[in-house]
Amino acid sequence: MIGYGSVLVIVFALIGIAFWREQSRANTQYSQTVTPTLFLHGWGSSYHAEEQMTNAAKKAGVTQTIIRADVSRQGKVTLIGEIPARTKNPIVEVSFLDNRNAHYHTDGRWLRNVLVTLQHRYQITKFNVVGHSMGNMAIAYYLLDYARDKQLPQLQKQVDIDGHYNGILGINDEPNRMKLHKNGLPTVIDADYKELLGLRTKYPWHQVAVLNIYGDKNDGTHADGDVSNASSQSLRYLIAKRAKSYQEKKIVGPKAQHSQLHENPEVDRLLIDFLWKN
Repeated sequence: MIGYGSVLVIVFALIGIAFWREQSRANTQYSQTVTPTLFLHGWGSSYHAEEQMTNAAKKAGVTQTIIRADVSRQGKVTLIGEIPARTKNPIVEVSFLDNRNAHYHTDGRWLRNVLVTLQHRYQITKFNVVGHSMGNMAIAYYLLDYARDKQLPQLQKQVDIDGHYNGILGINDEPNRMKLHKNGLPTVIDADYKELLGLRTKYPWHQVAVLNIYGDKNDGTHADGDVSNASSQSLRYLIAKRAKSYQEKKIVGPKAQHSQLHENPEVDRLLIDFLWKN
């Protein structure tokens, strides 16, 4: 007869084999680099809005390391957690403690501060980034102000979710008011977009792969409830010709609402495939 101790040994051995197989599958399915991916939340939000997406990546086997970077109102960065040596595909959840700051140059500088802190601590040379809502403006203005600084880590992949590059509904846009010309230029241009036109000459040349995701509630407004599809799609005119690659994905239905999109499993799958899948 097999003793109780022997049964336990067999059980733990089977668990170990299953874990090893799962890790081997993940290692072949996903990229194995030390490049961190930063997630940036929207206006009035926090890193909690990023957790659905980051935890989905961890559950899928992309990485085992998620840390946080808190940015104070003065722009000081505090890293919470550690990235062990040789960690694969680490994730950094960026949290702006002044989460209602709409001065986009400042938001861009805060993103730079996070990158410099990671560079000094972990000697990173490259990074990926995911932004939701106003987080995309932090990314855009960071690139507008610092893209030509070769001393900084260089952006490789960029995911934009519900970016309001040319207006927000109820503030400076209305449903179905704005249209896009054939080349992607909006028919109506707001002050922020005028400034972002500088990206047409400053965006990194054939360096960054871009995925632009936006939501359509399918209620006739052609919007996610807060941002028109045209405002999100206006990114194409700014960067598509300079990007390494540029693609758009529209998510349709109730889960495509502005604040629901970062909780959407379809978005999780798109992110994982675009950022890390071999």
